[in-house]
Amino acid sequence: MQLSANGIAIEVEDHGPTNGEPLLLIMGLGMQLIAWPDELVQRLVALGFRVIRFDNRDVGLSQGFDELGVPNLAWAGLKYTMRLPVAAPYGLHDMAGDAVGVLDALGIARAHVCGVSMGGMIAQQLAARHPQRVKSQTLVMTTSGARHLPQARPHVRRALISRPPRGAGRDGVVSHLEAFLMLIGSPGFPSPPAQLRHRVETAVHRAWRPAGSARQLLAVAADGDRSPLLSRMRIPTHVMHGREDPLVPCAAAHDLQSKIEGATLDLIDGMGHDLPVQLMPRLAQGIADNAARA
Repeated sequence: MQLSANGIAIEVEDHGPTNGEPLLLIMGLGMQLIAWPDELVQRLVALGFRVIRFDNRDVGLSQGFDELGVPNLAWAGLKYTMRLPVAAPYGLHDMAGDAVGVLDALGIARAHVCGVSMGGMIAQQLAARHPQRVKSQTLVMTTSGARHLPQARPHVRRALISRPPRGAGRDGVVSHLEAFLMLIGSPGFPSPPAQLRHRVETAVHRAWRPAGSARQLLAVAADGDRSPLLSRMRIPTHVMHGREDPLVPCAAAHDLQSKIEGATLDLIDGMGHDLPVQLMPRLAQGIADNAARA
């Protein structure tokens, strides 16, 4: 269903009983709500949650911002490397406002939150700017944005901003995305090739919006270091991260735990920068145990 949230149209799916504990799932860069595995949603519903997943602005079936133009990611990346200000057409705080708007549209006063990658950055903005709306937060494979932290290796960064060859058809787009997901995936929990291909084909068929992903990436670069926000947080926080994450090295997880009072940490051997089906019981239980601390 599509809701009006924060003044824009946001595509939302609402699972489980309306009287369950509300849990808002916030997805990462360029990824759609279907990137949350159905196995995870089902487990969370079985644990008593009302699970809400949605497409962030500019991706999936939510409202786009093509009128804001396509950013020059190479120039923005150079400015970021030189520690110069990066301007973005919208910020992660705006995307946190979208999340609040989803809760408002559903009549939910407070919710537990789980964010992965960029979604975890949005979750940090949400908890810092709207603490009265967040019961607990689980931050998965994400970062504070502190500049001293190790970054992805150059070949991973290049792959992140690369695009399919000019003129590539749908199959070419699928192959390009498939190769990137294999690059950043979990070496200890590899996806069967046929399943990975099917997931990517489903996502591309639903919506392929690379310009929106580029604008989201600019919002990440512009957000900077969220460390000052983290020191003020007083909500139950659980950090989960793969030891083999090639995109956001796991030093970021230790950093988050050290900066958020009372945060707990789960480092997972063999996990990269994805959500392997084999780890869904562990992720669901981590979310539930952290929610129980609220």
